[in-house]
Amino acid sequence: MRRSSRSTDGRESLVDDELGTAPLEFILVGLLLLVPLVYLVVALGLIQGQALGAQAGARHVARVVSTASDLDTARERSDLVLASVVDEYGLDPAAVSVSMECAPAGTTCPSAGATLVVTVATRVALPLVPPVLGLDRIASIPIEASATQKISRFWGSR
Repeated sequence: MRRSSRSTDGRESLVDDELGTAPLEFILVGLLLLVPLVYLVVALGLIQGQALGAQAGARHVARVVSTASDLDTARERSDLVLASVVDEYGLDPAAVSVSMECAPAGTTCPSAGATLVVTVATRVALPLVPPVLGLDRIASIPIEASATQKISRFWGSR
């Protein structure tokens, strides 16, 4: 609200009741914009890290299965690699699932000469979401990564 008053020399001067509120408004609006921006950066960082972990897991599991000499060695190596990736990238072991398929359809997986497709799926819980009423499960992002590897035509014959 502006009021006018007469000064001693006869001129009118304006007295501002809102003098000094600009810094307060700047801080308030800055916080209102900065907090969601920081949350977005943190959430995207978590999602990117988990996506890299899922991709690394799929790629390395496909590689060790396709280079193994037999099925038992392939299972043992894939379990070790997956445990290492889960530990390295901080994935939730309970949320990680691995599936393997071979092409062409109808072949046993893994088999010599087939193309192996490994898919690793997990979920990323968003930060600062409480586990009340299952909100942490609702506010989670599904992540899935696949890798393809050609199995040697001599697989299993070593």
